[in-house]
Amino acid sequence: MVEPAPAKLNLALHVRRRRDDGYHELETLFAFVADGDTVTLSDGAGFGVEGPFADALAREGDNLVTRAAAKFAEMFGTGGTGQITLTKRLPVASGLGGGSADAAATLRLLARREGVAIDDPRLFDCADALGSDVPACLYSRTAIGRGRGERLARVNGAPGTPVLLVNPGVAVSTAEVFARWDGIDRGPLGEGELLAAAKAGRNDLEPPALAVAPEIGAALALLGGQAGATLTRMSGSGATCFALFDDIAARDHAAAAVRQAQPGWWCLETVLS
Repeated sequence: MVEPAPAKLNLALHVRRRRDDGYHELETLFAFVADGDTVTLSDGAGFGVEGPFADALAREGDNLVTRAAAKFAEMFGTGGTGQITLTKRLPVASGLGGGSADAAATLRLLARREGVAIDDPRLFDCADALGSDVPACLYSRTAIGRGRGERLARVNGAPGTPVLLVNPGVAVSTAEVFARWDGIDRGPLGEGELLAAAKAGRNDLEPPALAVAPEIGAALALLGGQAGATLTRMSGSGATCFALFDDIAARDHAAAAVRQAQPGWWCLETVLS
């Protein structure tokens, strides 16, 4: 059994306030792309990781895939999970929700095997316990996220919109970026069509992330200078940045330019799903 774990984008991310429980009150436009990691469930037991970013995940030690399997077993009272293999194609700690997407894919795989419906509230509870982005990744649908990001309202997406993802090769600590947020509420998300609302929005974590990893500024500048880019922004707490384009040709031309200018950076051509 194989389950895709598509990358998450925050088309906009408005931080409204620090909460008493240590979390932050957010409003964010979640979108997903056609590419990402893959989680495979097979006979046997244990956990393995492969792919271009396997070593980076292994260095982290603890991972959300094994925690998701344990949480599912705890919630549903199942026995052994089988052999879980994660194919890690997304950079680690990159603002693409890779770990959250991997956890969500693991929950979907185990739910499919055990006959648990995707809309079973216990499955959502598992996702919510694993992290703020995991509920959105569980459904992998365009949505507005509020609260910590777990209160989801479905919105119409823009499937097929060409996207270029760029990571300057730095991992960024989400906790450190949030700790550097200046605490100023700059207002709510706007309403209306997805891409218009995204363009009218912002990512409040960009300034603190730039203080942590100045390379993000170079990535944003390089993407923003590409012909045909209609929106350029950092995703999540960084360091991955994205640009949206009106057509595939402009996106692919931009990808070639980025690779020529920064051959050591990670770059992926994809589309919104």
